[in-house]
Amino acid sequence: METIEYISHNENETKNFAKKLASYLNIGDIIILSGELGAGKTKFTEGLLSYFGLENEISSPTFTIVNEYKNNNITIFHFDVYRLEDVDEFYAIGGEEYFNSGICIIEWGEYIREALPKDYIEIIFNKNLSDENIRYLNINFNCDKYKDIFDKIIKEL
Repeated sequence: METIEYISHNENETKNFAKKLASYLNIGDIIILSGELGAGKTKFTEGLLSYFGLENEISSPTFTIVNEYKNNNITIFHFDVYRLEDVDEFYAIGGEEYFNSGICIIEWGEYIREALPKDYIEIIFNKNLSDENIRYLNINFNCDKYKDIFDKIIKEL
């Protein structure tokens, strides 16, 4: 597993990073978002959706488990698996069937790690204790495809 760190100084930088990442994503890509409440997961998702012209569509999937966003070219599935009892609940909703149907963003995805395919991106958000605007995004991946993507993004930012 390879890890890189991106430091975001404000919400706009978090959204811009996500938008850049979105420009490289394809059907079948999975992004796991982890971190405490208020760490930037929703802002990241807003940025990602904005690349596809869907930023005004975002709503928290907390009570529905998954929200589906579509434009003419792609479907994005936004999961929040925090309230699932266990990974079996994810299987029960047919969760793994979404993986090859669009781009999946899964908040609290570490709870269903055993259901995930081999290749995915995990982004762990951490707050800076001395500056409320700064976020540390620790990005983990194990695929050369994602290494190439992040190398390009870091050069662009």
